[in-house]
Amino acid sequence: MNAVTMVVRRSIWLTAAAAVGLSWLTSTAFALDATPAASPAGEHETYVLPLEGGVNFRDLGGYQTSDGRIVRRGMLFRSGSMAGLTPADQDYLRALKIQVIADFRSTDERSREPTRWPEGGVAPRRLERDYELEFGEVIAVMRNAPTRDAARNAFAGFYRKLPKQFAAQYRQMFDELLAGNAPLAFNCSAGKDRTGVAAALLLTALGVPRESVMEDYLLSNRYYKPKPVSAGGADDPTMRMFSRLPPDVIEVFMGVDSSYLEAAFAGMADEFGTVEKYMESGLGLDASDREKLRQLYTDPLR
Repeated sequence: MNAVTMVVRRSIWLTAAAAVGLSWLTSTAFALDATPAASPAGEHETYVLPLEGGVNFRDLGGYQTSDGRIVRRGMLFRSGSMAGLTPADQDYLRALKIQVIADFRSTDERSREPTRWPEGGVAPRRLERDYELEFGEVIAVMRNAPTRDAARNAFAGFYRKLPKQFAAQYRQMFDELLAGNAPLAFNCSAGKDRTGVAAALLLTALGVPRESVMEDYLLSNRYYKPKPVSAGGADDPTMRMFSRLPPDVIEVFMGVDSSYLEAAFAGMADEFGTVEKYMESGLGLDASDREKLRQLYTDPLR
C-alpha cells in the first residue's frame, strides 16, 4: 500500500486518530433518563452518550416526522469506532440493552481497531462484512497539491457512490430493524460518512423531513473532534505527510458538509430516479416496510 493511500485511509476513517489520539466528546449528559445535550435555541435536542472512549455516539431519537410522529429515544444509535470503549462504557451500553451493532468498517479497519467485549457478559450481536474501501477520486486529488475545492469535490464524488457501494450493509441493518431486533447501533470509524448516510436513510424511511435529516448529519462537525497531529504522531511518516496538508484540506476530510450528503442523495436519484425508489430497488425496502419501521420506531406526538 503506497503512502498516499495510507494517508487517505487514516485521515478519513479515523485510523489516523489511533496514532494521534482523540479529544473526548464534550461532556454532554445523556443518561438512561434521557437528559439531552445542550443545544442552541430552536435546534433539535441532541442526545450524546457520555462515554469516555466513545466517538460521536448519539441517539437518533427525538426527531419529528412529517406526519406528526416522533422518533423513539433509546432505540436507534449512531456512532464512530467503538474500539476505545472502556469497561464502564460497555456496562453503560449494556444498560441500554443494545441487541445489534451494524459495523460498516472495512476488514482492514476492524482488524486494526477491533471492538472487544469482555468475556462472560452478554455482548451485542455484530453485523460485519469483508470488503476493501475504494478511494480512487480522493487518492487522485491527494497525489497532487490539493486545494480545499478539489478535496471537497473529490469527497462529494465518494459520497455519490456510497449508497450503491454500501447497499448490502444498509439492507442488512434494515432487515434487523424490520425484525424488531432493537435497540440497534450502527457505526463506521468516525461515525460521520458511511454512518452519516445510513442515518440519513433511516430517518428518511421513518418520515423525518430532509431539513432535520441534514441537521442530524451536520452535527458530526460538533461531536466528532479529533485532536491536531501531535509531535509524537508526526514521527510517523504517514502522519508527517498528512500534517503537511493545508489546514483547510485537513478540515474537509475531518468534517462533514451539506454538499456531501446532497451528493449521496443525487447518486440515488441518478441511479434509481428518487430516494424512495433507491430504497425500494436498491435496498428492497418498499412502502409497507417503511410503514412497519414507523410503527416500530416512532410514536404519536403528545
